[in-house]
Amino acid sequence: MVSFLDVIERATTGKIYSEKDFDLKIFTLKLRDVIRKYGVSYDPDTPVPSDSGLADSVFKAAFEFFCEVGAYCIDTQRIIFFDESEVKEKIRISPSQVILGEGSDRKVLTSRKPEDHTPPWCFLGAAGVAVSSDDIFLKLVEGYGRIPYINSLTTPALTRVDGMRIRPGSPLEVLGSMRTVVLAREALRRAGRPGLPIMNSIATASTAVSLISALHPDFGLRKSDGVMIGAIAELKTNFDLLNRACVANTLGMVLGVDCGPLFGGYCGGAEGTAIVTAAYHIMTSLVYNALWYVMFPIHIKYSSSSNPELIWARSVSAQAVSRNTHFPSLYISYTASGPCTDTCLYEIAAQISSVVASGASIEAAGIAKGKYEDRMTPMEPKFAAEIAHATTGMKLRDVNDIVKKIIPKYIDKIANPPLGLRFQECYDIEAVKPSSKYLEIYSRVKREIEDLGIRFNH
Repeated sequence: MVSFLDVIERATTGKIYSEKDFDLKIFTLKLRDVIRKYGVSYDPDTPVPSDSGLADSVFKAAFEFFCEVGAYCIDTQRIIFFDESEVKEKIRISPSQVILGEGSDRKVLTSRKPEDHTPPWCFLGAAGVAVSSDDIFLKLVEGYGRIPYINSLTTPALTRVDGMRIRPGSPLEVLGSMRTVVLAREALRRAGRPGLPIMNSIATASTAVSLISALHPDFGLRKSDGVMIGAIAELKTNFDLLNRACVANTLGMVLGVDCGPLFGGYCGGAEGTAIVTAAYHIMTSLVYNALWYVMFPIHIKYSSSSNPELIWARSVSAQAVSRNTHFPSLYISYTASGPCTDTCLYEIAAQISSVVASGASIEAAGIAKGKYEDRMTPMEPKFAAEIAHATTGMKLRDVNDIVKKIIPKYIDKIANPPLGLRFQECYDIEAVKPSSKYLEIYSRVKREIEDLGIRFNH
């Protein structure tokens, strides 16, 4: 079995390549080769495919691709290679479930299959998007904690400490990371959900030292919360990320990794993005010893994942992984539109329904491309969770028909999306309740989606 020390040794003794050569001569060329070899082809008329042969071909392509490409360590300019037997063994022995949370909020995150009747894990919140103040953070997280379907929390990121703008790698980032955990735990107490796991607890931390500084239980973080780190596009890591994984694994944390393949970058189009997304599950399992996986293939131009090509890539990669492994896999949804707009909810409906039917669970949501402070509310993840549960057990063909009808409702606005309103502009912050305007939009869109065939649990 490959150990973490094996990974570090290979990161320091593997073959040396410049990053440019890795991108252009190894990654890109091999990706083109496996797309042709396995006949992977995007069908614009089927954003949610139901072809099991296609899903299996995507997985076979991802397996071969990763075995030949490996993972690139930026700090050493070396490739971390794994042979086929090591990859197969890791897939075989990886756990199919992890236990998270405390008390009545202690639950099991498990793998799912396409058209599975097992309800998806709902990892809800801000997906690390920034907020402007401690007060906004507290009220947002309290609102997230009140969502009935929530299984775990993904926090916002703080941008300031006592009014001072956080600079990456500075003591302010260390203090901000500690404060993020303290505030999140307090907000969940206020919501009556103290045992809820905070699986993305330190979104403020952009460096290993900041993350590690906030892992102490005095700040309220528990081993049952889990911890999430990232990968670098495409199939890359560095010592900072490996340091985070080293500490998390040594402390016995339930480690997850988030990965964002870039549609329109070195992945190319929908076919390459789907294959690389599936390959990331293998890469992060071997390199970081991840136990759960969060994917967010994203459009390089529009910074969202609502385009039909990405709906397809997310769906087919989720099917590929869920059919051929028992990895507990989640997909983040990034919308182009902002809160208090119908297009934002349409985008969520298309993204969430397609991945849940394809055998994945969800993280929701990165709103308004995840670029703007305070431009998120509890309503978007609440809607995502309702869509997720309503879609559970549905047939892929039926979901495909519905998604094809949803996409035209927002696609013309992806290039120039409405940003909507900030949290404090469409919520009664003290009561943590949405405005009448947002409730009207929310109710209307739910009725429209239900008319298309998704039956909500009223």
